[in-house]
Amino acid sequence: MSLDGQYDDANIFAKIVRGEVPSVKVFETDRVLAFMDAFPQSPGHCLVISKVSRARNLLDVEPEVLTEMMAAVQRLTRAVAAALKPDGLVVNQYNGGPAGQTIFHLHFHVIPRWLDQPMGRHGTDMADVEALKQQAAKITAALD
Repeated sequence: MSLDGQYDDANIFAKIVRGEVPSVKVFETDRVLAFMDAFPQSPGHCLVISKVSRARNLLDVEPEVLTEMMAAVQRLTRAVAAALKPDGLVVNQYNGGPAGQTIFHLHFHVIPRWLDQPMGRHGTDMADVEALKQQAAKITAALD
């Protein structure tokens, strides 16, 4: 999919926002949701999405929504760092299929990294739900 196009209400993140598909939540507000990535690149890989915007990518998001999302990304990144004690953290955001975007609902990845663990491939291996719940509980407990 290209950078331009129509928002698809059937995308997986829209379904998560509507409660049609379950997710392992870390935190949420009326406008933002942070949850565990079901296909993590490392233990503790989380996502942040808007619950109110129909933006497909960074190019068409409303500035006020982006402000809320970035505050949530920072809050989540701090909690992941405190809870999991990684050696580093990657914050990713993809725009368009050629850039690696596979779900066309604006989202940010927060991926903890450890020196002795290679990062997995984007979206390939599904995680154990119980492991995700345990990681989410640790991260949620570390929220400021």
